[in-house]
Amino acid sequence: MPLLKFNWQKQKFMPRPMHFEIHAEDPARAVNFYQSLFGWEFKQWGNPQQEYWLITTGKEGEPGINGGLFKRRGPVPEVAQPVNAYVCTVETDNLDSYINKVKKMNGKIVVEKMAIPGVGWLCYCTDSEGNIFGMTQSDIKAK
Repeated sequence: MPLLKFNWQKQKFMPRPMHFEIHAEDPARAVNFYQSLFGWEFKQWGNPQQEYWLITTGKEGEPGINGGLFKRRGPVPEVAQPVNAYVCTVETDNLDSYINKVKKMNGKIVVEKMAIPGVGWLCYCTDSEGNIFGMTQSDIKAK
């Protein structure tokens, strides 16, 4: 199927991701994982029975988006099953350091670090809840 040509200049509004959500069997464990790995801030939202936390991933005005975390409403995904969601990728300043942190925190590297030529380095991991996420490091010399 050929790619559709679209004139972005004529488009007045281009939809962009503005929020992400993490599903967690054990929300406290997941909060600890992401606070320890990336330093993200979590704040419970609404009444405690909702089990929903707002996630702040950086300072207002910096590139990136914030998200939410909530109690998973079904079984944990099976290992190596096809991904049935968007995968969020987090920019790091030292990918190797973050890979080591993931391993120390009982996360898993599911796709080893690889070069994206002219862009940087990328790997995919699972968190404490079995969710897949990506991590990257910019490096135009990556081959």
